[in-house]
Amino acid sequence: MALGDFLRKQFIDVIQWTESGPGVLMYRFPMQDMEIQSGGQLTVRESQLALFVNEGRAADLFSPGLHTLVTANLPLLTNLQNWDKAFQSPFKSDVYFFSTRVQTGQRWGTQQPITIRDKEFGAVRLRAFGMYAFRVSDPAVFQAKVGATDAAYTVAQIDPALRNAIMSGFTSAFASAQVPFLDMAANQAELAKQIATSVQPAFAELGLALESFTVENLSLPDELQKRLDERISMNMIGDLRQYTQFQAAQSIPIAAANTGGMAGLAAGIGAGVGLGGIVSDAMRGATGTPAPAAPNNAAVGAGAAAGAVAGGTPSGDTKFCMNCGAKLPAAAKFCSSCGAPQS
Repeated sequence: MALGDFLRKQFIDVIQWTESGPGVLMYRFPMQDMEIQSGGQLTVRESQLALFVNEGRAADLFSPGLHTLVTANLPLLTNLQNWDKAFQSPFKSDVYFFSTRVQTGQRWGTQQPITIRDKEFGAVRLRAFGMYAFRVSDPAVFQAKVGATDAAYTVAQIDPALRNAIMSGFTSAFASAQVPFLDMAANQAELAKQIATSVQPAFAELGLALESFTVENLSLPDELQKRLDERISMNMIGDLRQYTQFQAAQSIPIAAANTGGMAGLAAGIGAGVGLGGIVSDAMRGATGTPAPAAPNNAAVGAGAAAGAVAGGTPSGDTKFCMNCGAKLPAAAKFCSSCGAPQS
């Protein structure tokens, strides 16, 4: 180096970093054509760490405080350089600052549903999302594996790698949890702990520490959620026969209030849908009277339909009840089985 070039060099007396904004994890102090003056001052603020790197090798790490750069404060760097002048001359080294503040409000989520094995449903596809927080815990590892020689490194740059690590831990945690999907909502906090335990080693390999992890929601894709809703509805209905009987009993007053409604109901019975026995059972449950012997559906339907066409009374000495289809004397005013009035 020529004498003129040496004289033109600038000597750094104060090294410090004032963070320009949130989200910066690492910042390299500009050192081009500059050397650090022996006895210079290094200021490391709270929530920061400073790392001296000499020829690509991490040397001395400084915690928050004001440090005077002398041989006693730079033992590793002094050993690497093998200075024989008691560290009195200027020296060249890269200085990296790291933000150790907790990076909160980071979001994670499944871009596509993840297929897992479930005790109750077999295989299910899950969606999930939540939040996490992390910080730089090992600057030397982070600089060597992540930040490298970048002038600055931000949360946005490392976010994809962290999301992939979380998804890997998410899948392995579900595989080991053995918690049915229907019980997951009640165990979200415990599930979040298991996922965090699975994810933490991946963060540590990058020089990071996972500070918190939460699961905010677990859900099925829309088509599977629809099937689950149908299953829940069937469970709420309970006994399907009892529900059908109830629906049939509810329809009787509505049919009776409409012109020709009972005739239509009787015709439907005669069509063989089997509602005659259901209606009879429903009426028996409502009145407490024993059910009569079930008439032949075809005969009842034929008689009821004939009665509807002829004005409600079949020819001969007998007729059929327009309500339950029971066989009655032609002059009967009320049905002996169900008590319904007869025309």
